Amino acid sequence: MEQQNKKAWLYLLPALLFLGVFMVYPLVDVFVYSFEEGYNFASQSYHGIGLYNYSYILHDPYFLQAIKNTFILVVITVPLSTAIALLVSMGLSSIKAVRGLFQTVYFLPYVCNTLALGLVFMILFQKTPFTDGFANAVITFFGGTAIDFIDGPYWAKMFVLCFYTVWVVLPFKILILTSAIASVKEDYYRAAQIDATPRWRVFTKITLPMISPSLFYLVITGFIGAFKAYSDAVALFGTNLNAAEMNTIVGYIYDMLYGDSGGYPSFASAAAIVLFAIVLTITCINLLVSRKHVHYS
Repeated sequence: MEQQNKKAWLYLLPALLFLGVFMVYPLVDVFVYSFEEGYNFASQSYHGIGLYNYSYILHDPYFLQAIKNTFILVVITVPLSTAIALLVSMGLSSIKAVRGLFQTVYFLPYVCNTLALGLVFMILFQKTPFTDGFANAVITFFGGTAIDFIDGPYWAKMFVLCFYTVWVVLPFKILILTSAIASVKEDYYRAAQIDATPRWRVFTKITLPMISPSLFYLVITGFIGAFKAYSDAVALFGTNLNAAEMNTIVGYIYDMLYGDSGGYPSFASAAAIVLFAIVLTITCINLLVSRKHVHYS
């Protein structure tokens, strides 16, 4: 038995080394940087240790705006995309003859380049000297007033960003949920049919509990992915997200390192630790909730 344990640890050693070098060490390093005040990459020096970096970013209006944008994006897109994916998956599960075809069609946007999709959305929503865009054409057709979704009011820009984010993540969620629904044993449905169980009760008492692990997985990864959003905003509003008031926490970290205001690794590290703490807290809450509502067969 002891020989087998040594062999198992030997097999795990490459993965443990990889995780240690590329995940654990950088996290510890960033944590240390976040307390080093005025850290300079070139000279590898700093002038003090304390909480100034955290105080600075928590009073920085750009960081507060980034937190606001990120939380709005998370609160809207994660539940909405999961609910829409569930509805579409339930519809696909009822048309088994062409389910594979529709799965492929719905999955196509997921394999497309994020920036390319962002360019398409920008064309659909942006007003130009030559056209108001397809979205405004629809709005004016029904008697509304054209809106500048890209350079206009904040709520319009946030609407486009949320719409785009839902569109991008939807194919993957549909694929996962369609597969989960297809894996539910037919015996449960036959028993419910014999008992003349209403459809809504079949969904809430059979389908939903059986696919709850997949739903939980999508919610967790959805929260993490939404908190890491950055490329979506860049694809729609360009690289100067602070000017557009559409920056995210990850975008703020990038700007502090490499952007026009770059060269502040201590501030970027503090912002990264704040993001890590937020994601960790949300994940732990989801794990606690899952103990009661997720059923593993």
